[in-house]
Parts: sequence; structure tokens; C-alpha cells
Amino acid sequence: MIASDSSSSCNEDEPIIIQDLRRHLCAESTEDNSKGSSYNNSPNSSVALPVAAIQTLLNVIERTRSETMMGLEEELKHASKIILDFVNYKAPQLILGGRSHIALASGCELFMKYITRCSLELPDFQSCKSQILERGQHFSFLSLNAIDRIASSGEAFIRPGQIVLTHGLSRVVSSLLVQASKTTHFEIIVLEGRPDASGAKAAASIYSQAGIPTTVVLDSAMSYVMEQADLVIVGAEGVVENGGIINKIGTSALAIVAKELNTPFYVAAESFKFARLFPLNQRDLPELGSFFRHRLNFVDTACWDAALSGGIKTNKTLDKNDQNKDEKVQGTIQLPENVDVSNPPCDYTPAKYITLLFTDLGVLTPSAVSDELIRLYQ
Repeated sequence: MIASDSSSSCNEDEPIIIQDLRRHLCAESTEDNSKGSSYNNSPNSSVALPVAAIQTLLNVIERTRSETMMGLEEELKHASKIILDFVNYKAPQLILGGRSHIALASGCELFMKYITRCSLELPDFQSCKSQILERGQHFSFLSLNAIDRIASSGEAFIRPGQIVLTHGLSRVVSSLLVQASKTTHFEIIVLEGRPDASGAKAAASIYSQAGIPTTVVLDSAMSYVMEQADLVIVGAEGVVENGGIINKIGTSALAIVAKELNTPFYVAAESFKFARLFPLNQRDLPELGSFFRHRLNFVDTACWDAALSGGIKTNKTLDKNDQNKDEKVQGTIQLPENVDVSNPPCDYTPAKYITLLFTDLGVLTPSAVSDELIRLYQ
């Protein structure tokens, strides 16, 4: 998601499509505001990137001067490419934040498929355009409200007194846990979530504020704490055809440990993240940009101040002369240039390690994902 402090103003030199994307990323859903939805429990109020992209494509339809369905489809394909290129190559760290673009790509593709079905039903272009807008707005509405539907179906799997182990910062998972905490008392163990400390941020910004007893542990302690956990719930950046998922690095190892200790492993994800991909191993993951080549850059959670909305502060007070200098954290190892660094943001978790998926289409087994993909893309 895009950082709120750097995206509130649009660059007039940017294409109008990117200006629309930035505007939608920074805008709260009026539906969420009117309901006081759990959707707003995320660290900031911006909408999910795929939903913002869908709303941007709706703006393209509203502005189109095309007079044929083929022309409109070409416009939408071109707009989707502009969005994907911008996110992948011009602002990957700002918008993706080290995450995969899979959800964005699958969301755009699914939207295109969803709205263009009526071209076979209505031969008149103007009637077809009106129908497309109506269907597109309905699709956007469903996507915006997917989190609430997932939270409603998944909270029933959390029992009183249980310990839930989770990983990373996921809108869907945090909404589900906060919703469940309103009626059920349970505890959370969250992995720190390096390199960006997303788990620690979720603990500080969401779970503690919701009054849920929460413990943060090192990622490397996942096997140690798994013996205490009654279930694991994680999000997903993409759900692939074989029922596996692509998610924050460390998810695959967490699933393997859960399987070995017979701990249920649940995934919460919106249906617009269902992607027509069929990876067999980690090498089959799609290109994830330049993150692999980034130097190791970890957030020190001992110095992270939750009150600064994700900002980093050190406990040490800096002198005025030192404020512009890079601060060396005690104990940090400075790697020499001849040491290679591999810093993958995501990994692939096979379906065999997943117990169930909580989606806006219902609670699914991994084997049911391929059937749902066929229905979605028919």
C-alpha cells in the first residue's frame, strides 16, 4: 500500500491514470465510514492496491471516447499495463512495500473478465457501456467489502482460550482477529516479520489497540512457539491454481512447522487474489522486481515507535551535528561488498500444508481453488 504522507498530492506530470490510482489509494471507502467497518483497522486508511486499481479502471470507462467494445477493451488493457509498469518499475518500494504484484495483476485481469462478459449479451455499445459500468461498480463494491465477509466466516474457527500464531501484517487477518476478539477471548503470538517488522507493527498498531493479549517473537522462534499455538492464520499476496499461496517470506517455513506439529494452518485472502499461476517450487515464482538485490535492511523493533505510524526512532538522542549521519546500531554487522545478498520478499507455500482458506466466496479447501478459478474466469 502507498504511504499516506507521500501520496496525498498528485504529480500533474503523471498520466491521469496514475493520478487516479494515487487518489483511490489515499481515499477511504464511504461504505466503510458509514458502517464503522473493521476494514479501517489497518495501520492507515488507504484501500488495498487491487481495489484502487479496479476503481481506476472504472474511471477509464467513464472517460472513454471509444465507440466500440474492442476499442474500450484496448483502452482498459493499456491502462492496466500503465498501472502495472508504474507499480513494478517506478514506485515499487513506495506502493508494494516489498510485496508481490501478483494480487494487482490478478485483480486487473479478473475485473477485465468480469465486466466484458456483457459484450456477448448486448450488441449496442452504449447499452453495453452502461452495463459494464454497473457491473464494474458492483465488482468494486464486492472487493471493498470482501474483508468483512472473510472476517465473519473465519472468526468461528477461533475458540475461547486459544493461542493464534500469525505472520506479517495483513488487512484480512487483522480484521478477522479484531472481529473475533469482540466475542471471544484468545491470545496472539505474532512473528516479528523481518525485514520490515510487519508483525511487530501489527502488534503495536492493531492488536494492542484492540485489547488482544499479544506476544511478539523472532521469526526464527517459529518452531519454538508452535508447540503453544492452537492454530495459525496468515494472509496471502496470491492464491494459485493448485491451492497454494504466495505470501511474505517465512510463510512456507511456518506452514511446514505447523504441518509437522499437526497445527491447523489457515489462510485468509480475497478472491481477487486468485491468480492463474501454477508454481511447483520457489524458482517458479514470477519476477518480484529488484528486491532480491537490495542490501539487508532490517527494522530494529526495539527502537521502533508505534506512535509514529511506522516511523523509526532510536532510543539514543542525537546531537544536532549527528542528525544527518547514518546511525550505526550497536551489534550491526556491516557486510563487505564481495558478500552477495539474497533478500526475497515472498515465498511459495504448497497446498498440502494448508488446512482451509477463508475467502469472500466462502471457506474453501485448497483443492476447491481451481474450481473457483474456473468459475471466476468463465
